[in-house]
Amino acid sequence: MSEKKISSSAFSDSKPHYAILDGLRGVAALMVILYHLFEGFATSPIDQRFNHGYLAVDFFFVLSGFVVGYAYDDRWKTMSKKDFFKRRLIRLHPMIVMGFILGAITFFIQGSVKWDSSPVSISWVLLALLASFFLIPAAPGSGIEVRGNGEMYPLNGPAWSLFFEYIGNILYALFLRRLSTKALAVLVALSGVGLATFAIGNFSGYGHLGVGWSMADYNLIGGFLRLLFAFSIGLLMSRNFKPVKIKGAFWICSLAIVILLSMPYVGDGSAPWMNGIYDAVCTIVIFPILVYLGASGKTTDKGSSRITKFLGDISYPLYMVHYPFMYLFYAWAWSKEPHLTFAQTMPMPFILFFGNILLAYLILKFYDEPVRKYLTKRFILRREQ
Repeated sequence: MSEKKISSSAFSDSKPHYAILDGLRGVAALMVILYHLFEGFATSPIDQRFNHGYLAVDFFFVLSGFVVGYAYDDRWKTMSKKDFFKRRLIRLHPMIVMGFILGAITFFIQGSVKWDSSPVSISWVLLALLASFFLIPAAPGSGIEVRGNGEMYPLNGPAWSLFFEYIGNILYALFLRRLSTKALAVLVALSGVGLATFAIGNFSGYGHLGVGWSMADYNLIGGFLRLLFAFSIGLLMSRNFKPVKIKGAFWICSLAIVILLSMPYVGDGSAPWMNGIYDAVCTIVIFPILVYLGASGKTTDKGSSRITKFLGDISYPLYMVHYPFMYLFYAWAWSKEPHLTFAQTMPMPFILFFGNILLAYLILKFYDEPVRKYLTKRFILRREQ
């Protein structure tokens, strides 16, 4: 999550706000929590419940491309690349810092040990934290890869998607925004073919698109393909967007997201291309449609408006703060032999689910929003006055 990141501050005052897209991003973030809760009880990607939660990242990337294009495409005559990067850093980086701080704290609580129980010195943890603040990825087996399971960001695994989100923003500012609509469509088509080939061709080893979180094997290639297609098609849609008439867009799209991201693995693993087709269709076809429908719809009552606003507000903080506590949950569930079952861990999954929602809201109100407000006033508004 990524991403990924719609905020009222990202839009000019004259543009309408896509409230339903905010809400859909929040629904996808909640599905990520469920996906990670059940991750601790799977022996492989094949037998995991809520199996396709990793596809939320692709949905986030489509959203990000659509919103960045909508918010900034017509502002480059008065906005420099430096201003663009400042705005994106202010929007994204405070929560990145907070996520890694929580990751370091929970790592120490866990005992400052790798998954194989070997100890990690405080100096390496602090060095990993410092590198994480600058989104410097950890190579597998390096000293700053302190958890020992190959993650780019071992103090907060999901931050890998923010690494690619930043790449997407850099590509947009330097290259993508300059492409003609026809050239952008060609890029979307080519990257879509590459993404489908990656998924169906089983480059991940399990016929899925749950890649990008590590620097090992084909992860970087897969992560870049996920970003390039999803971000580019979102940008393309923003250029050609003409809303369609649809009632109940938020509820229809939310239900679709829940179903798509909770689907079991397709097949038994003997024909991984089957699951690869599912992932490719979701990412290449269905997610862009859902973003288009979400952007077309409007909330028509106060209840729906409050729900979409709340979900949108907490979505990014929730994505960035939940996983450090998942590490603790996994360590506890695996601390005994045999490992605890999901039923045996009750009510901890409920506490984690709702506790992370509460934590995300508190961090939003008492950290993220005040920090962004201060940084905006200090580095953007003051310059514009």
